[in-house]
Amino acid sequence: MSKHVVLMKFTPQGLTDIQQSPDRAAAFKATAEKAGVEVEAQLWTAGAYDAILIINAPDEATAAGVVLGLSKTGNVSTSMLHAFDAAEFKTVLAKMG
Repeated sequence: MSKHVVLMKFTPQGLTDIQQSPDRAAAFKATAEKAGVEVEAQLWTAGAYDAILIINAPDEATAAGVVLGLSKTGNVSTSMLHAFDAAEFKTVLAKMG
């Protein structure tokens, strides 16, 4: 499984119906799970981004697909980051030249 952090900002469309954001988040979680993606966390934030997701996907393509599907709704713009836990990061460091 690969872990990803998704940074989100509400679009004008998403802000128009902001009260529906929790329901939209629940719908995304159900869609992601059908695609084999675990939604580890859905958090609304104050600051540079309006919300974040932490997801675990079987591969990069699946992660990208569900995040693109989320963006396609028009309620949020997204930026996806691959995340490493400590063990994975040690593997990355071991590959340094």
